[in-house]
Amino acid sequence: MVKVLYVCLGNICRSPLGEVTFNALVKERGLEEEFQADSAGTAGYHVGKQADARSQKVAQKHGLTIDHVVRKVSLEDLDEFDHIAVMDEQNFEDLHTMYYEAKGFPPSTDKLFLIRDFDPEVRGVHEVPDPYFEGDKAFEEVFQILQRSNEKLLEHLVDKYEISAPE
Repeated sequence: MVKVLYVCLGNICRSPLGEVTFNALVKERGLEEEFQADSAGTAGYHVGKQADARSQKVAQKHGLTIDHVVRKVSLEDLDEFDHIAVMDEQNFEDLHTMYYEAKGFPPSTDKLFLIRDFDPEVRGVHEVPDPYFEGDKAFEEVFQILQRSNEKLLEHLVDKYEISAPE
């Protein structure tokens, strides 16, 4: 099974939406036996809590349910997950440093990457904007960014691992 970890700062807004949109696409394509996603944060501010109510609201608007409990990235995650999709440059740098300090060498670009590297509509900045201090419109924008980025990421991973659709 190919495992993908979505990471943002607090694991309450962006990364739970990344996780739920990826898992929904996997289910839609009947690939639950092949792929699984989870999410975590680089900071432990909200550990044990539910995702932000606005993330839950936008997910529900699109027929999805976030039942994730907030957690912080662990050293074990570096080995457990095949791919780590990060929301922004600062969290990318933090994870890169964490990986290097734990392993003694940098992660490959296939292991650790910005999720918007897969966004077909990206222009300039490859970060998913943090909607925490914004309103519903910002959460919808994040949902749309992650939906289209995850569609391309899933296509990439299906090709990479030569996985065929179930019959």
